[in-house]
Amino acid sequence: MTPALPRTDRGRLLLVLALATLVTLFTATVPLLRDWFDLRVYYGSIDSWAHHGGRVYDYRVPGTPYGFTYPPFAAVAMLPMALLGLHAAIAVALLLNLAALAVVLRLLAGPDWRRHGWYGWALTACLLALFEPLRDTFSFGQVNLLLLALVLADATLLATGRGRLAGVGIGLAAAIKLTPALFIGLLLLAGRRRAAAVATAVALGATAFAAGVDPDASRFYWTEALWDTDRVGRLGYVSNQSVQGVLARLGEPDRAVWAVAVLLILGVWALRTRRAAAAGDWTAAFALTGLAACLVSPITWVHHLVWLLPSFAVLVRAGRPRVAGAVYAVLCTSVVWLWFDDASGVDGFLGSNTYAWITLGLLLWLPAGQLRPGLRTGSRSTSTTTAAPVPTAPAISPASVQTDPCTAAATAGGVVTAGRAGAGGAPSEPTASTFPADPKPQSSSERASSYTADPSPS
Repeated sequence: MTPALPRTDRGRLLLVLALATLVTLFTATVPLLRDWFDLRVYYGSIDSWAHHGGRVYDYRVPGTPYGFTYPPFAAVAMLPMALLGLHAAIAVALLLNLAALAVVLRLLAGPDWRRHGWYGWALTACLLALFEPLRDTFSFGQVNLLLLALVLADATLLATGRGRLAGVGIGLAAAIKLTPALFIGLLLLAGRRRAAAVATAVALGATAFAAGVDPDASRFYWTEALWDTDRVGRLGYVSNQSVQGVLARLGEPDRAVWAVAVLLILGVWALRTRRAAAAGDWTAAFALTGLAACLVSPITWVHHLVWLLPSFAVLVRAGRPRVAGAVYAVLCTSVVWLWFDDASGVDGFLGSNTYAWITLGLLLWLPAGQLRPGLRTGSRSTSTTTAAPVPTAPAISPASVQTDPCTAAATAGGVVTAGRAGAGGAPSEPTASTFPADPKPQSSSERASSYTADPSPS
């Protein structure tokens, strides 16, 4: 029997304060912290480039083999860090990630975001603080939340009938990191050629601009660094929850096997995404694309799985909060790290790839292009009847007709209800407190990146 949640403001405030205290104690005492490692990589590379005449891709964090791995435009976009000290850069990164998370939640919640009130959003914040991909994103000082916000901004434009402005966010995200380029494929599948052209032009323009700023860095990246996976980390490392990571842990080095698996995944993605886009279900279309991108990318560290956040919105919207809650709970456990030292055997195959299986399962079975009875399709009316089909696309995620503002946050793992956008009727390392510290430099005493390959000798 589910315990009743408080109904008075006083009771709700006490519950939020209690949860916030527990979350703060947990996050402050996690034995394996990240110490902003990835941000230190960015900062060191930019500082060396801007102030010491070094090359962006030559910098290595002292004592590690890890350096800058993103396209040159990412380095150009991060140049303002050269004006800051390291601690100021960390503070700015934290604020930017908080702002990006707020934007992502606002876009997924849709036009009725105020319906959840302070209580629903406070519960959401507490739950999200336990979500491992988000914990790692903040602790590493990573950029994926910012890219997700850019991509979902385009999803909102498409869903609200303002598609003529769409494409800029996806283009910028693809210029900063290659994985979001798959969203250009989504635009092509959906027949949004103008948006796809805008995204492509923005990505190419940003890349050309970076080449103009530093031709040598661009030449090195596109001819050497991009193809050198050793710069990023060992493919079989347990944090790599992509298909390539699964195969590497199996000891399967054949690139042909990986290529076949990628083609199968992209085939499923194309079929499901095209159907969702044709139904005007842009939230699901972008969620499916984020899932596919995580699977086909050669490297998908645990913190990259923030791209699963739109999937939670889709599950809750489709009336499957228990599924969303179960997936959320697993992604809070850091369970894959139980096989950190040995991923052999059947248990290793199943357990060490748990997050990859979740991502694949969502790609195959995430509700898309369907409307649960009782959901509104774009009307701002409070009526429980389904609005008549209209020719223009409604908001990205109209909310369902739930009346309890905390229901979505409490049952969906912190992602508020996001309704289907209908049109025409029819996107490291362990932080679990139970995981013991190891000699790797990302522990609380010796820290490193999610890119870390093998642990250093004891």
